[in-house]
Amino acid sequence: MNYPRSAYLHIPFCHRRCFYCDFPIIPLGDRASGEHGTGSSSIQSYLDLLYREICLAPKGVSLSTVYIGGGTPSLLSPLQIGNLLNHLREHFGIQYGAEITLEIDPASFDDASLKGFLEAGINRISLGAQSFDNSVLKNLGRRHTYHQLLEACDLINEHFKNGHLCSWSLDLIQNLPGQKISSWKDQLEIALNIAPPHISIYDLVIEKGTVFDWRRSRGELTLPDEKVSSDISKLTSKTLKEAGFSRYEISNYALPGHASRHNRVYWSGSGWWGFGLGATSCPWGKRLSRPRTRDLYKLWLENQEVNGVDPSLEFVKEHSLIPLEDLFIVGLRRREGINLETLMKRLGWEHDQLEVNINLLKIRWEYALKMGWIRQIGYRFYLTDPDGMNISNQILVEMLLWWETVSDCSFDQPNS
Repeated sequence: MNYPRSAYLHIPFCHRRCFYCDFPIIPLGDRASGEHGTGSSSIQSYLDLLYREICLAPKGVSLSTVYIGGGTPSLLSPLQIGNLLNHLREHFGIQYGAEITLEIDPASFDDASLKGFLEAGINRISLGAQSFDNSVLKNLGRRHTYHQLLEACDLINEHFKNGHLCSWSLDLIQNLPGQKISSWKDQLEIALNIAPPHISIYDLVIEKGTVFDWRRSRGELTLPDEKVSSDISKLTSKTLKEAGFSRYEISNYALPGHASRHNRVYWSGSGWWGFGLGATSCPWGKRLSRPRTRDLYKLWLENQEVNGVDPSLEFVKEHSLIPLEDLFIVGLRRREGINLETLMKRLGWEHDQLEVNINLLKIRWEYALKMGWIRQIGYRFYLTDPDGMNISNQILVEMLLWWETVSDCSFDQPNS
């Protein structure tokens, strides 16, 4: 039985909402804390809901990866994080050597709480740095400062070097308002001097309803133009490659042995559990997204408890496969790309049909192949770094248009 071996838990609480953020979060104010401070009762009532949802999932095999994200999960106390992991352990089991990641914010923890998180079972940290520039951090709506960020990195590195922490990741955002090549180069140099074994670098996306969206509508947001944006992305790839990092996914770079096992579950199309407000699960091929507000999430959970869980959460022997267009999207993000022969076996395509349809795809990708943005090895296609990965959306659009044509304009796939 192909039970999921990974679980994501969403902790929606934050001190404040950043100006670029459209995640399902609940701001509690700068003085909030998990067990006793401002917002503690709100946090505990939510955790009670989370425990109840975990209990609704059918028991299967032990988990090999756990990711506690948000929001700012480090607002919780080590005891609360430990209780969450214990609920997972009691319900599913957690394998020995499992990767257990906690997202933390530089201004939300100290050495005592970090030690507590590690003692509770956390062995990988994802630190939301975003920038080392105080003026940039202020313009992003971030609570922490450059000094606090460096202190946070020092604490994490100490535990990493002592072997108390298996790995950790530093998150940055590139192509921010007013960003130039020179200033971004400085950011990369600081990051490399800190020496995290994993670096995630995300392009700024202006989401609808955010403060940045409002500022852009008023002409108050000056973003790098297309050429500067491209040059910044190329500089990122070149600098990190020269420092020994492998770009194993569009936004993620790792030293050998430090790629995120949990994230690769999403990108490989494997199933996973998702728990909490706004979380998405996909245990057996069908995605299920929870409501994005606390009240609606509570009502949804109560309905699951009274009327039975959503069919997507019930194990059935003949379960659905993840839709192929989803596998195209996540597959092309990875360094290894996608193997069309393997993917199309589930459709029962004969060799001649596979060849004809791949040739039709190559016609759509003719210019991208000619420019070296995408490469072919047998039936495997992958984006080149950095040029192909920097225009991945354009390449993917052409693939989805191809898929719409060869699948008779339907994305509905038969069960396996």
